[in-house]
Amino acid sequence: MTSSLARRTVLAAGTAGLLGAAAGPAAAAHRSAAALVVHNARVFTGLPGGRPAEAVAVGRDGRILAVGRSRDLRRLIGRNTEIVDARGATVMSGIHDGHVHPLGAGDRALHPSLEGAETTAEELQAILTGFLKDTADQEPDGWLVVSDWNPIGLLPQGSLPHHSLLDALPTRRPIALLGADGHNVWVNARALEIAGITAATPDPVGGKIVKGPDGKPSGVFKDDAQPLVTRHIPEPSHADLVAACARVLAQAAASGVTTMMDAMVGRHELTTYQDLANAGTLPQRIVPAIRIDADLAKDPTAALAYVRELQHAFRHVPGLRFGTAKVFLDGVIEYPAQTAALLAPYLDGSGHPTDNRGELYVSGRDYGRLTAAFNRAGWQMHAHGLGDRAVRTALDGYAYARRTTGLRDARNTIAHLQLVDPADLGRFAALDVVACMQLQWAEQDTWTMDALLPYIGPKRHRWMYPARSLEKHGARLSGGSDWPVDPLQVWNQIRTAIDRTGAEGDGPLYRELEGLSRTSALRMHTHGTAWQLRMDRLTGTVRPGLAADLIVLDRDVTKCPIADISDTSVELTLVGGRVVHDAHSSAGRAAIARLDRAAAAPRPSGYAAVHGGRHRVCGHDSGRP
Repeated sequence: MTSSLARRTVLAAGTAGLLGAAAGPAAAAHRSAAALVVHNARVFTGLPGGRPAEAVAVGRDGRILAVGRSRDLRRLIGRNTEIVDARGATVMSGIHDGHVHPLGAGDRALHPSLEGAETTAEELQAILTGFLKDTADQEPDGWLVVSDWNPIGLLPQGSLPHHSLLDALPTRRPIALLGADGHNVWVNARALEIAGITAATPDPVGGKIVKGPDGKPSGVFKDDAQPLVTRHIPEPSHADLVAACARVLAQAAASGVTTMMDAMVGRHELTTYQDLANAGTLPQRIVPAIRIDADLAKDPTAALAYVRELQHAFRHVPGLRFGTAKVFLDGVIEYPAQTAALLAPYLDGSGHPTDNRGELYVSGRDYGRLTAAFNRAGWQMHAHGLGDRAVRTALDGYAYARRTTGLRDARNTIAHLQLVDPADLGRFAALDVVACMQLQWAEQDTWTMDALLPYIGPKRHRWMYPARSLEKHGARLSGGSDWPVDPLQVWNQIRTAIDRTGAEGDGPLYRELEGLSRTSALRMHTHGTAWQLRMDRLTGTVRPGLAADLIVLDRDVTKCPIADISDTSVELTLVGGRVVHDAHSSAGRAAIARLDRAAAAPRPSGYAAVHGGRHRVCGHDSGRP
């Protein structure tokens, strides 16, 4: 059952914000009149053992003034105080997304999309022919770039992409299908010719040019091989890109997201954020994770100089909080990519071991040296670790850095954690490593079952996304969406962390073993990620003195049926006390409409993410997951 806010006046957006502020909680609540009071709510404070509360007051400095009973907060209501009746719905901290690619979502919005669909070769050719007809004025040399290609979606199952299928289309144009997972791109022969890719072209560090039995390129490029061809695709105009990114950031605000860690950032992305901030269209706090590629990771001094130069160049951009660097340790685990690094070999689908253990892009020694250098300089590391060997490599690197530096609060992180060896579960807490998980993928679907179970076997498969096991071993959990690997569906993500089925799953994925409690799922997406990003003294819980990064929902997600969490709508989103989404405004309705269209788009069975097949990475001058 949903509720609609009752409001005394139209809520103003002029309250002073706190973007970029870093001060801790106030020693005592200020007694002047509040700018806003939300009452008749179920307040989820995110604090362990917190008292039940039903009202929150926001001060004119953009901080939380008081939390408590409605009758007790009446004293803070003045002549100009905005009053919102939540009608029994939840008020809580805004969602903190600990691994996301929002600018990648903006870029993808500029291209036609396959929406992750599973298709036969004939169906795919028909769709692409339609896209060609829609852009016939681009013949014969304009690139057709299509987003959200499903790398495991060519039917019948087991069919492999080859440039010959694209070559058969009625065009001379170069064609590039960008994988929804961010780890794959598929191009035609014209694109191979433009990029100068031949049988003699070597694989770059951290990537693979897929070749056929004849040694010739198939047209598929994995991970850091993708830029060999994608760098030849003309960039959209910067104005178009900034406008598209502004729209998707508004969409994120409409989902309740108040903080995001952009998981693959370089100079280009920082320039875009600068332009968004200058235009007043950057509603969230952004932690840019500056990508360190596999070559640069071998030289900690050069890597540190690189991130410091970018930090210095963009230090004055409001809303950006520097201090995080990102490294890809491996790729993705699903067939046919199988570039995630495993401790034991992949199976051939019939249960027999192969000689493939995936790709480890950075050695444990190099990652440890890099981490030690960055931690000493006050930076934290964020590793893409999908397979159990990559996870262990990251942990080994963090252990080396701790021994070397003696630092105990670096808050280094491993993202994705699709497969974790049980021997490593306790090391997260021992090393204070954050487990950043994308639990919308933790369901039975094509990605986790058909494209994976036969290739790793049931014994390893049981340790897919082991959220509760990590929690039991004392690990700190944080949440991330990896958007646009998946559509942004924050509340289904939280629901799936609980029931391991979600709105689109074919069945539960080890729910009894790995499903989280409702409280744990909400905390990992608020306080957990705030802790990961070293912002827990600023935001992430609802208590006096912290920034008023708050959301008002249309239902009580602490009590409603778990399945109903997926359909939650956000009525109001505040960042630093400033309204960045109002569901009843024209801008808010437009953002909600975009969310609804994305949710209604056809997707393959169990389509969940891109950083890992739901695991992926986003672009590569930006890197992806």
